[in-house]
Amino acid sequence: MKVNDLPPLALAPGMPHDADGPVFREPWEAQAFAMTLALHERGLFTWVEWAAALADQITAAQAAGDPDTGDTYYRHWLAALEGLVARKGASSGDELARYRHAWDHAADRTPHGQPIELRSEDFPG
Repeated sequence: MKVNDLPPLALAPGMPHDADGPVFREPWEAQAFAMTLALHERGLFTWVEWAAALADQITAAQAAGDPDTGDTYYRHWLAALEGLVARKGASSGDELARYRHAWDHAADRTPHGQPIELRSEDFPG
């Protein structure tokens, strides 16, 4: 079977797509997707583990009131990835929070349209 012979992917309402299927809204979404693939290829987790982590994250978000319109999908993706990485011991929750803070700090000082680069002063303490 060729890729073009596969049935179209089901899209959540509001999920961006083009004629070929789903697309990313923002560069960070593509990066989160790529990180997930890379960590799987390195053997950190199986696809079954990944699917369960993402499903659990989405279920929890829906239970907390997420309207599931498709626009929060990659936020759930990233939260599932962070949780799985921490559970597997590849990083800690504290380390992930430290880097999240650093990225936020770096983004705040970076002019719009320029690449965000981490510097030592972006990390707290």
